[in-house]
Formats: sequence, C-alpha cells, structure tokens
Amino acid sequence: MKKTLTYDNGTEMAQHKLFTKNTKIQVYFAHPYSPWERPTNENSNGLIKNYLPKGTDFSIVSKQELKRVQDELNKRPRNVLNWKTPKDVFEEYILQKIA
Repeated sequence: MKKTLTYDNGTEMAQHKLFTKNTKIQVYFAHPYSPWERPTNENSNGLIKNYLPKGTDFSIVSKQELKRVQDELNKRPRNVLNWKTPKDVFEEYILQKIA
C-alpha cells in the first residue's frame, strides 16, 4: 500500500536500507527541524494528542483504548482526502484492486 516513507532523523530507522530491501519501500528523511516536510504525520500526531496527551504512559493504556482512538481517527474526514475518511479511502482502494 505504501510506495515511500518519510521519517525524522531518529534512530528508529537506523536499519532503513534493510527495511527497503525487505519491503521494496523507499525511505526518505526529512531535514532536521522541518516538520512541514511531513504534514500528514504532523497533523496525525496532533489529532492523537487530543486523545492521548504528550507524556502519556502507554504501558497503562489498554489495547481497547488504542483501538477506540484508531477507529475514531480512521472515521474522521480529512481535508487532504477531499473530506473523505481514511477508512473510506482505504476501502475504495481495496475495491479497485479486486475489481
């Protein structure tokens, strides 16, 4: 479903070459202190913070709570998707692929 990914310059992608080899997904890195290079990610982070504020201890957040937040965000219309929901866009994509 993904062709490319754009990441911060954090250690989480230290193995990006192996990741690309195994997944065939090209990895790009944003410039330091340039969040506008990853606008969808930054917007999503802001939406998540409405449910789980910065500093939340995720070791005490239940899987059910995370699933609830995920479902609510996937059913929320997005400007970048022409006011469709991520869930709707995903389902449309899948239907096109199996048709």
